[in-house]
Amino acid sequence: NTMVDTWATVGSCAQIGANVHLSGGVGIGGVLEPPQAAPVIVGDDALIGSRCIVAEGARVGDGAVLGAGCILTGSIPVIDAATGAELSRGVVPPWSVAVTATRPRTFPGGEFGLPCVLVIKRLTEGERHDKAALNDVLRDHGAAT
Repeated sequence: NTMVDTWATVGSCAQIGANVHLSGGVGIGGVLEPPQAAPVIVGDDALIGSRCIVAEGARVGDGAVLGAGCILTGSIPVIDAATGAELSRGVVPPWSVAVTATRPRTFPGGEFGLPCVLVIKRLTEGERHDKAALNDVLRDHGAAT
């Protein structure tokens, strides 16, 4: 029962779970070489918002939601908004809602925001995605819907 919307693409060797919704314009990266390259894995019951990019080595846990426009690679930090702690790189935890964000980093030329993914809510395991409720969660945090 996985749904792939218009203009969504899934690359070679990517693993997409059951009951996943890939919204319009989503790009799921593929890997063929080198043989040790890590494929993208999207767990069961996940919802990937429109225009998200999920690239080599990234993992989206079962039931997780990526808000519109997220960029998730195997090396992008995933941060818990409740604690500020870095949870992982490239792995969105199961049953969580995550959005694109930036975190400040200082360089010789000044301070710049580098991309990260921010976990803004934990869901109850097995909870079905109520899109209206998810939109409310995203809007409450000023995220794209």
